[in-house]
Amino acid sequence: MKKKYRELKNYLDKNAQDLGEDDKDVYFFLLPDRIVKVVNNVSQKTAKIVMKLNRIGRGTSDFEEIEIPIDPADFSKAVKLFSALPFDQIQNSYQKRHNYLLDGVGLALKWTDSWGYHLELEIMVNDKKKREEAEAKIQKVAQKLGVKIMSEEELKIFTQKIDENYRNGFYNKNL
Repeated sequence: MKKKYRELKNYLDKNAQDLGEDDKDVYFFLLPDRIVKVVNNVSQKTAKIVMKLNRIGRGTSDFEEIEIPIDPADFSKAVKLFSALPFDQIQNSYQKRHNYLLDGVGLALKWTDSWGYHLELEIMVNDKKKREEAEAKIQKVAQKLGVKIMSEEELKIFTQKIDENYRNGFYNKNL
């Protein structure tokens, strides 16, 4: 994986629009069918609270989100507030990220303890009718880069393993 990560970084540095470093400290507050996140964007010196109205591996790859910007100085208070609520599980992940734009697709080349080295491909759409076109663009870029997009079933299995590893204390460094 690390070798492919380096290959992708070299290719993207030469052929994609470099959107810069985007490291984040993220707390995930899990519910069965959605996620609340408190994000400290370390690189951009911003912070936000996000609710994803779906979860990875739970049947669909479209993730409607509601975002509320917060002052980065309030990041710890927001984490404390959500930590006091009865979520199914709380996970903390530091994401080493670098963002690019290639052929209209947003790319985040990432490393985290739980996911390891990986690439996120994304197009934001404001109309579900544009979803099919966006997915085709993403597939085309994935093929160009020689990467395989995980199926919903693969994502479900993978994220269940991560959830189990968190329950077993493998990644809970700050909780």
